[in-house]
Amino acid sequence: MGKRIRAQRRGRGGQNWRASTHKRVAPAKYPAVAPKEAFEASISGVVDSLVHDPGRGAPLALVKFENGLSCYTVPPEGIFTGQQICFGGKATAEIGNILPLGKVPEGTIVCDLELRPGDGGKMAKSSGAYATVVGHTPQGTMIRLPSGRTRYVNDYCLTTIGVVSASGRIEKPFLKAGAKFHWMKAKGHKYPRTSGRKMVPACHPYGSSKRSARRCTTTSHGAPPGQKVGLIAARGPGQKKKRAIR
Repeated sequence: MGKRIRAQRRGRGGQNWRASTHKRVAPAKYPAVAPKEAFEASISGVVDSLVHDPGRGAPLALVKFENGLSCYTVPPEGIFTGQQICFGGKATAEIGNILPLGKVPEGTIVCDLELRPGDGGKMAKSSGAYATVVGHTPQGTMIRLPSGRTRYVNDYCLTTIGVVSASGRIEKPFLKAGAKFHWMKAKGHKYPRTSGRKMVPACHPYGSSKRSARRCTTTSHGAPPGQKVGLIAARGPGQKKKRAIR
């Protein structure tokens, strides 16, 4: 008789698999202003504080505006406490200011982009991430994402000028397994992870060090939970070998 594999235990839920979201500060979203109103507005604000948000690579900046609104945003590099920033379409394209994409000059580096007007910001929010405004067209503003892909975004979508702070975060090694354990636990990830090949056959479908015990790593959508591991509903058993073009 085998045991429940990791995929089964995680699917069932429990305290060990939940991210400690009650420690989070707040979601990073722009203030609730109508997109057309923000396109022609110019609201000044000040960076009240910079705080650490557990489970997030970049810090959070609490920005308080003169009209009484406040929000937590992902700060770009160079932001400091007490800095004056401007929100709206009439703001200048300076680091830290929040503008609609239709008002951002071509070639400007931006971060924390909205995918749709009013969603609060969805793209280029991780530490060191940024996007580039390629050009303005009748279809919308063309931007180059951190992945290198280009796409059109509505001109009313808000964005922040600059690069997300904490860009060198991944350059520092963890040094100790305990440091990485707590980092993964904040995100709700299990660490350390043991591969199925290192287990005995009773603990995982891929278990066993015997060569004859190896099996294909593909499985169907209808497989039971104890068997549903590896490449689920894959077209092939693995990465295809590159063939030389003649």
